[in-house]
Amino acid sequence: MKKKTHLQSDQVSNRGNRNLGRLIMQLRRLERQPQIFGEAGSFTPSEIHTIEAIGYEGGVLMSELAARLDVTKGAVTQLIARLEAKAAVTRSPHPYDSRAIVISLTEKGKEAYRAHEEVHVQFYDELRILLSKQEIEIFENCIEKLNDFLGSKP
Repeated sequence: MKKKTHLQSDQVSNRGNRNLGRLIMQLRRLERQPQIFGEAGSFTPSEIHTIEAIGYEGGVLMSELAARLDVTKGAVTQLIARLEAKAAVTRSPHPYDSRAIVISLTEKGKEAYRAHEEVHVQFYDELRILLSKQEIEIFENCIEKLNDFLGSKP
């Protein structure tokens, strides 16, 4: 087996850096663009991922939602205000704790949730055309490791 030279290793590293940079730019572009989610209409990625974090059954506390999204309570409050304006969520007082607020999806929010799930199914259907089962497993493992790595950074 041939040993890689320093130059070959640098070329692989440079290719990886370029591809990672391109991926980050694509993700940033996607993060800014609202998408249509069925009859529910247009939502930004942060809004639809908030809907996803609330869950179809809903009934999540604001503080729990902030923890699920790994953002501040203030950021969640702003997101919920935007989603309320779009009639996708409702706030209600907690039945036993007067300080707590419970967030639930409206029918429109549930429609957006279902449509978002369908986007994920379509994404994997397209991946299966491009990648083998083994490549998809490697992709998923790499994404998980990258998330763990990035999550450990300050």
